[in-house]
Parts: sequence; structure tokens; C-alpha cells
Amino acid sequence: MSRRKDKAVLGLLAGMGSGVSYRGTQLQLVREIDSRLVPRSIWIDSPARTRCCANQYKLLREMPSASAALVLLFLAFSLSNAQPGFISLDCGGDDDYTDGIGIQWTSDAKFVSAGQKANLLLQNQQLQQYTTVRSFPADNRKYCYTMNVRNRTRYLVRATFLYGNFDNSNVYPKFDLSLGPTPWTTVVIDDATTPVVQEAIILAAAPTLSVCLSNASTGQPFISTLELRQFNGSLYYTTDEKQFFLRLSARINFGAESNASVRYPDDPFDRIWESDLVRRANYLVDVAPGTERISTTKPIFVSTNEEPPQRVMQTAVVGKNGSLTYRIDLEDFPGNAWGVSYFAEIEDLAPNQTRKFKLVIPGKPEFSKPTVDVEENAQGKYRLYEPGYTNIPLPFVFSFGFKKTNDSSEGPILNAMEIYKYIEISVGSQDANIMASLVSRYPEAGWAQEGGDPCLPASWSWVQCSSEAAPRIFSISLSGKNITGSIPVELTKLSGLVELKLDGNSFTGQIPDFTGCHDLQYIHLEDNQLTGALPPSLGELPNLKEFFSGNSDLRMGHKTVVIAAPAKKLGSFFSEVATESAHRFALSEIEDATDKFDRRIGIEYLHTGCSPTIIHRDLKSSNILLDKNMRAKVADFGLSKPVVDGSHVSSIVRGTVGYLDPEYYISQQLTEKSDMYSFGVILLELISGHEPISNDNFGLHCRNIVEWARSHMESGDIHGIIDQSLDAGYDLQSVWKIAEVATMCVKPKGVLRPSISEVLKEIQDAIAIELQRELPSSIHHLMSKTSPSATVNTTGSVQDLEQNASFDELLMRPGLR
Repeated sequence: MSRRKDKAVLGLLAGMGSGVSYRGTQLQLVREIDSRLVPRSIWIDSPARTRCCANQYKLLREMPSASAALVLLFLAFSLSNAQPGFISLDCGGDDDYTDGIGIQWTSDAKFVSAGQKANLLLQNQQLQQYTTVRSFPADNRKYCYTMNVRNRTRYLVRATFLYGNFDNSNVYPKFDLSLGPTPWTTVVIDDATTPVVQEAIILAAAPTLSVCLSNASTGQPFISTLELRQFNGSLYYTTDEKQFFLRLSARINFGAESNASVRYPDDPFDRIWESDLVRRANYLVDVAPGTERISTTKPIFVSTNEEPPQRVMQTAVVGKNGSLTYRIDLEDFPGNAWGVSYFAEIEDLAPNQTRKFKLVIPGKPEFSKPTVDVEENAQGKYRLYEPGYTNIPLPFVFSFGFKKTNDSSEGPILNAMEIYKYIEISVGSQDANIMASLVSRYPEAGWAQEGGDPCLPASWSWVQCSSEAAPRIFSISLSGKNITGSIPVELTKLSGLVELKLDGNSFTGQIPDFTGCHDLQYIHLEDNQLTGALPPSLGELPNLKEFFSGNSDLRMGHKTVVIAAPAKKLGSFFSEVATESAHRFALSEIEDATDKFDRRIGIEYLHTGCSPTIIHRDLKSSNILLDKNMRAKVADFGLSKPVVDGSHVSSIVRGTVGYLDPEYYISQQLTEKSDMYSFGVILLELISGHEPISNDNFGLHCRNIVEWARSHMESGDIHGIIDQSLDAGYDLQSVWKIAEVATMCVKPKGVLRPSISEVLKEIQDAIAIELQRELPSSIHHLMSKTSPSATVNTTGSVQDLEQNASFDELLMRPGLR
């Protein structure tokens, strides 16, 4: 008979295949055989489950011990390393290893790029995972571990924290822990030698799950271990699991035979069941007299609902005097709870004995109505019965008990209990998916490894977010991150973006279309290798104030986009601007523009209206463009530099030959007066009609317009530098003013050059002279409102006179031929 039974079991094992997950003990094997014979969905309420299970238990109980040992040996050999759905990180550890209970631990180095490792020197510490920690700076950043998970699968997440005075400060840390964007708990260390354990159960809503540390109020954030355990089927299902996760407050093994916790391999899901013999303040106190401990070695059927381990269900407490009572402090309560009690009748009661009881919660009589009859509810002895409550409000100090009914001969029994608090899941940033796609492009970059939600509970170090419940990203600063390739298209999808800093990288290709970023005000792309045409869509951004391209390889298209600098905002783009530059027009073509001196724009605004001051660094006639209304705009801010501190910027020399300030070239100290030199060259171009560098126009021994013009001015020969095509169509006094201010601008030393405000005043006076000579009376009336002539101050001080003139609009002068 026994041989036939042995063959039946071995044949059953052979037919089951490798998809079975064995628990490692003889009793757990029965559960696996049982689960293959009867669909789990039928077990919940089906009477057939009892008959089938009874036959399988009988089969195993009658097996010879040698056969059982053979089966267990086979299972151990085949599946000793199988821990599907387990991730166990030894934080700060260097090696991968398997501990004494068979759990495979992995160094956390593959899951986090920040932090420092530290070794703990604690006496009597036997567990290798508690000999190291990883700590993080006490700053405003969050530091995240990101792990791959199966979407729409429930996981137990456990983090432990053993301080051990790793920082030699004896300052107990206090910091925040979060699951993705959702605050999980505040970790408070009050003992250097006792681990703090935090557990949660969450439904994975994405292919990754992040655990983050942040916001230390004392000490440094640190972590000892991080564990992930995948649940099967409907374990810990709640109807609101998409809106809430469960934070563990208590998981108790009543009637335990020692202080040791029960976990893997006794619990295949590696839940930690704490012994009720553990004593600490306000934990399982107010125990009722007559409470006794009982246990059994008989197998318990537990393959239903939350599937507590058999070892836990084989012990219990009973109230011999008719009641069980306890009081326990629930961390982070009051709040709404998910609570369940685990019962199994493990005493062989006589036929005339009964065990019936009710739950008693002081002040909540509504929860005392149901009567528990374990043997009847579980459909037999040595079987699990698991009643509980969802969304039940519980206080911080929680008292509870079980009291026998009047028709019961025996007092209540309790094998185990779990209590969780509902934690509402934060929606997170509206841009989280976009940012996840962005950082996935750079798997090796340190800045892309911060993990978690980009905004909550703390933003990434290079991101700024709005303060709304579902925040939007409004600023991205990735300056100097050594990023290569094209500008990622994800950035163009951030509809709330206001500021974008990508300068100091190695981006190539064209600038993408930012039409969707309606709030965009600042774009910094300098010091990259971008090429191609500036996209006309930039002209559709209504709020753009600053645009720095930083590369002369960027060009204007037929319908070009140029940048202007009005008094109220820098960077108002015009998408329909003629491509001709200032040197293509004659004097007579610009007289109709002189009645538009209604605001200060251009270089004056860069130097005096911006904070910090901006130096264009590449002023030249081809960068001054005219729109269809003949209004001039300063263009191509690709080489511009802000003056953040002091009066100059140390910079690699950039610019165009002929316009480049020789003092800047020698000293590499960029100042506002470097722009003034370039502007002086432009004025000389407009007067003379010559390019700044020429082998033919300036005589035998001169190639530079500055030296050529200076020699004529010093000899008083103003006619020698005036464009002959102008004939007599000008007032000599006005040309003298322009020539004088131009020569002041190109002085060898910057300190001797005037400011742009002083130059502007002189040019306005020169234009006024021309208008009074040639224009109709209406324009004479207009020009009479302008301020009197101001003398150029060569020391660089500014006479603050009110002006209505616009500097850029005065640059529409005779062009080069």
C-alpha cells in the first residue's frame, strides 16, 4: 500500500512541472499539491474543497518518512535558489551572498548612485546585512532606489534602519521615507542598536517602484536594507488599492514559543511575524488574567485569503477565564485601518465543548455584533478562518479584546493579527511620465539617477516644480552636464515650462519646436554645437524673454526669427522678418521710422535694463536686421554672456574679426565696453559704406576701418570717410557727431569708451539735426520734444536724461555695397 502511495506522489510531482513554487517543508508540500488539484477560486466557499483537501492530507500523513524525506530532498535540490519576486538589497554592502535562511542578498550599488557606505561595529550582530549602511547628505534633495516590478501586482516593501552610530556623531537621525511621490512615514531613530523596520503593501501602478529618503531634520538619512516581496493572486486585495497603499502597524504571532520572529522560509512571502513575547513600552499590555498559550504540531490548512504561515497558525492564546484583552500603541494613528484576525481551532474539543466569542472594541459596539465560531466558520478543525475589517477608524492607543458568548463552554482563541493604516497615494507630477522617458535616454548619467517622482515629495536637484497638488515642472537646469546628441523632444512636451537651461553641453543638430511650451520665458543653449535654422515657432512663444543660442552655426531662414529687447521684456520674437540686414538700405529709406522712438530696446537694454547685464559679444552689421516696417532689431545672441558678479567676465575669446575688441582679445576680460568697440565699428561702416576689413579700401598699409577712420578724423578730413554715394544729402554737423562718437567707441582702452546710453543720446541729436533740415513740419514738431544734446563722457559715467529714442531703430543707415 505504501509503495503505491509513494508512486502516486512522485508521479504527481513529475506531472506538475517546474512552474510549482515549493515551500520547503513536508506540510507545505501538501498545500502545493492541493493547489494544483483544486482551482484557488473554488476554495473560497466551495464544499468540494474540504473533501479534496482531506484526501490529500490523508495521503501525505500515510507516507513513510523515508519517502517524505526523498521528496523534500528533491525539492531542495531543484528549487533551493528559487525566490521569484524577491529583491533583497544590502545597503552599503560590497558583495552578493546568501544568508543563513536562504535569502539571496545583493549589493545596493546597482540601484543607487549617490550616498556613502559605512561599516557598523556592533557587538553580537550576527546578520551580515546589518554590518553596513548607506547614508545620504542632509540637504533638500531626495535619494531614491528604483526597482523593476510587474505592473498591477501587489508587493510587500520593507526598509530597515540600524543606526549603529555610523557617523560617529551620536545624533539620532530623523528623516522622511516615501514610496514614489507618496510620503510613507517619518523614520525616527531612538536606539543605536535596534533596527527600525518599516513595511508597506502596495499595488504597482508602473513598471518601476521607487523608495526615497529625504528631508532630514536631524542627522543624515541612511538605510540598512531594502526588500521587495511579490504577492500572488488576491493576497491583500482591497477595493481602494489604486488610491491607497497599506502601511504596516502590527503583525503579531500570538502564542509564540520564543521571542524569535517567524519569516522565510516558514512564510514563503517573507512577512515578519513578531512574537507576542517581545516586550516594549505600550506594546501588548493589559493582558487579561487567565490568558494561556497553546500549540500543536498538526498541519493547519492555510491556503486561503492572506495565507499566513502554518508555523504561526500552530500557536495561539486562549482566554481560560472567558476573555482575551490587549492594548497596543499604533504608530502614525489615528487613522483608517485594514485589520484582520487569524483563527484556527488547534485544540481537540470534546463533542459537548464549544468555542464562540465576539470582538470587543471599547467605544465601538457596532463592531461587536458578529459571533465567531472558529470550527464552524472554517469548516473544521486545524483550518484557517480570517475575519477582518476594512476602513475601520482606529485611535493611536488601541484596546481590543475577545469575549466568549453565554452559550460557549470555552474562552476565545487568537492565533495572529495584522493591522495596516491606509495611506492615500499622491497623484504625483503631471509631467512624471515625460520625465521618466527623458531620463531613460541617459541610463549612465548621474543626474538622471535620482529616481522617483520628479517633483514629490521633493523635486530632483535640477528641476523646479509648482506648488499645486499635482505639480507641473516650470524650470529645468541641465547646464554643464556633458550631454550629447540632439535636444530631447521630451522637453518640448512640458507645457508648464518657464525656464530651460541646457548651456555648457555638447548638443548637436537643430533646435526643436517649442510651440507647446506657451509659458516659456528663458532658453539658454549657449556653448553647444547646435546647427541649422532657428525654428520659426520660437516667434509664437508669447512670453519669451531670453534666448541664448551660443553658436554662430545657427542661421536665419528666409522667414527668419530674430530677437529683440523691449523695455519690458527681452526676447520678443518676430516670425516674419525680412532677411536683409542694416547695411542694405539707404538713408532716405529710413526717414519714416524716426517717429517711432517710443521705447528703449537693443544694446542699451542689454547693458542697463537686464539683471544681470548681458554682453552681446558678437555685434556686427549683419546681426542688425530690419523687419517689414523698417524697424531694426539686434539679432543672434548666440555668444552672449551675462555679467553675474563684478564688471567683467573671464571668457574664451569669441567674436568676428574686424568687430572684435583688441583689449578683450589680449586680456580675455569681457566687459560692456567690448560691445561698444564693436558698435563703433558698425557706425563707421554706416558712414563710410566700407566693410571693417579690406585689402583695397584703406590704402596700401592699412586693412582696418578703425585705423583708417582714426587717421582721417585726426587730420580733420571728415569728407574722406563719408560714403560718396550720399552726395550732399546730409548735414555735415550730424555726420561729424556720428563720426566723433564712433571714434570714441573704438578707443584702444575700454575705460575711455562711452557707455551705450551716452552714445544713444549723441545719435539722437544727430538724427534730430537731419530731421530738422529735411523732414516736414510735423516731424520738426515731433523732434522738438527730444532732449538737448548731451556731451559724451569718456570716463564712462552716464547722464541720466529722459529719452524717447530707440537705439536699434537708428541703425537703418547707408549700407555696404
